[in-house]
Amino acid sequence: MAAQESAARIIRTVLHMLEPQFAVELWNGERIGDMDGPVLAINDPMAVRRLALKPNIGSIVELWISGQIDVKNGTLFDLVERGPKGKFKQKLKTLPKWQLLKDVPALLLGGRGTDASGVDGQKPFVSGSDKAAITHHYDVSNEFYQLFLDERMVYTCAYFTDWANSLDQAQEAKLDLICRKLRLKPGEKLLDIGCGWGAMLIHAAKHYGITGTGVSLSEAQTALARERIKAEGLEDKITIHVKSYEHLDEEFDKISSIGMFEHVGIANYDTYFSSVHRLLRPGGLYLHHAITRRMKRNKKTFGRKSAEHLALVKYIFPGGELDHLGMTIENLEGYGFEVHDVENLREHYGRTCRLWADRLHARFDKAIAEVGAPKARLWLLYLTGCALAFERGTVQINQTLASKRKRGISAVPQTRADLYR
Repeated sequence: MAAQESAARIIRTVLHMLEPQFAVELWNGERIGDMDGPVLAINDPMAVRRLALKPNIGSIVELWISGQIDVKNGTLFDLVERGPKGKFKQKLKTLPKWQLLKDVPALLLGGRGTDASGVDGQKPFVSGSDKAAITHHYDVSNEFYQLFLDERMVYTCAYFTDWANSLDQAQEAKLDLICRKLRLKPGEKLLDIGCGWGAMLIHAAKHYGITGTGVSLSEAQTALARERIKAEGLEDKITIHVKSYEHLDEEFDKISSIGMFEHVGIANYDTYFSSVHRLLRPGGLYLHHAITRRMKRNKKTFGRKSAEHLALVKYIFPGGELDHLGMTIENLEGYGFEVHDVENLREHYGRTCRLWADRLHARFDKAIAEVGAPKARLWLLYLTGCALAFERGTVQINQTLASKRKRGISAVPQTRADLYR
């Protein structure tokens, strides 16, 4: 009981100083705050112990996964919107540390509490996602992804010609925008690196008459993609291989890479860009659609892994790394490409992730039935965090169009008036 009383006092003190605009419900039914709206539920007093010993984002993630902390009467978005006003880090500095420390000994003697288990973390960090890492993320369950993706199952940033567009409309618009940027023509050979459930290849074959090849390391995604290709009657137009792009040996007119580059890993950029250059015909177009981080003052600072990144690669994207836009362009030019256009779609991805999170929340019972509560809770936290990161500008996403350098006129026209119709 002493540990629980100490935990409750710590929570009351912290809330008094931070002044969030939401109520908190403790494990014993006590409610702190009388505000309407979302309620932060702390279901285990030992959650306070864990945060006291390891006050980092990893502890918060594991407490959420295990259900030791939860949200009632709302969503994680609601909780964030009603959080403490002003600069959070500055408010933390004002906490009465000596008063809080008086209650820590009782917490340390109060036992370990519930173990946050149920989701496997991947460590130590290795640059680049191998087949096992891809399986870890993408082979969760096709049925699980169907709960929150659009009807085509496009698991990348959508493109909203109007913010009121549905997810289905925005994903179709994204696929068509990429096809127009690539200037696809009937009979051309298109390679889609990391083709997912095949939406890009199906759209390009149906509407632009291309012959498509896809590569993926996910067995589950490929199986469903092939079913969808067969259902569309496109088996003679599209082929998908379960293997790495580096093992292909044919030449393509156009290449798209949509939301897979984050898995490559900075240590493997030489293999990646060399392979794309080798596979693309001279003058052919390459569409590079990838998430980036902002460059820091120097490369050493940029290379440091943030707490958020370490949590992301541990639980969600093993081996994943983000470059900055300058690094993307530097590599493209260094490996023999001419860069024509760069378009930042940050707000579009923020909207996409928010819709994904909302859809998953609305079907959360089905998600739990499909993959279990820990993994369902992890994915909901991940999608919410991504939405907030893109909305706030913490990360960016860019579509970069380049061609394999050759002498003379490029394949890109003098204006882009036809793209944004």
